[in-house]
Amino acid sequence: MSDRSVVFQLLGVTLLWGGNYVASAYLLTAFSPILLAFARLTVTCLLLIGVSLRGGGIAKPNRQEWVLLILIGVTSSLLYQIFYFVGLARTSAGNAALIIALSPVATAFLARAILKERLTAFKLTGALVALAGVAIIVLNGGRVTDASSGDLFILLAMTMLASSVLLIRKATMTMKSRDVTLYSTIIGTLLMIPAAGAERLQGHMYYSGQPYPWALLIVMALFAQGMAGLWWNHGISKVGASASAMYMNIPPFVAILVAYAVLGEPIRLAQIAGGALIVAGVTVSNAKAKKTSNRGDYVPWRRI
Repeated sequence: MSDRSVVFQLLGVTLLWGGNYVASAYLLTAFSPILLAFARLTVTCLLLIGVSLRGGGIAKPNRQEWVLLILIGVTSSLLYQIFYFVGLARTSAGNAALIIALSPVATAFLARAILKERLTAFKLTGALVALAGVAIIVLNGGRVTDASSGDLFILLAMTMLASSVLLIRKATMTMKSRDVTLYSTIIGTLLMIPAAGAERLQGHMYYSGQPYPWALLIVMALFAQGMAGLWWNHGISKVGASASAMYMNIPPFVAILVAYAVLGEPIRLAQIAGGALIVAGVTVSNAKAKKTSNRGDYVPWRRI
């Protein structure tokens, strides 16, 4: 697959994740946080199993790969989902967008420390420019609220997301990204069963009796979580952890556009300026990633 196709896939992920902000906020009025996360993961698992079986079967991981898959499942499918939905239910979408947008910076520095990826001036500049764009959008969008317990949960979610990017990058050095997505999602879903049980025992579980919220849940699970997850892990395997992480800055801008189209919220000049900075930051970082891809950043898929 060409580099251009990978870029289009990563841009597709940002569109799906940007719309997911609005959809998730709505679904949290119809479902309790842990139940929502568990139900979405379950639907995603069914999709990924079907994709894998149709794509020629599933590779069997070795012992070292199982360790990585478990860690990815815990960070990206279990803890990230729990922290994200619990946090989003307790804080504003603006706060959540800003905090999660810090993950590219965290990923870049973790990639330098753990995976020895080069922290070039282009990557650092791109990260800071894109983050400045996110700050302009959120701070001038009138969406920031006082610090709350929800912000702490979103901060934990951001940390899990940044950590999982590095783990996915390492796992896709020896496994297909499709298999990594499948195994880690199944592991995370299974591990979330006790959390869902605890939510029910504590009397905090609730769900809608109307068909529309369930239909929206299934659609978002299939596309914003399932297909986007496949494209996201594929992108990490192709362009590296730091370059892929730059795209995490775009969903807040997309969310503003979706909110305008769906909810009729106005778009401010500061939001347009912030969006331009986000695009500029991603472009700068991605252009450098392409230039360095022939010096070890690209690692092809390999079946075990």
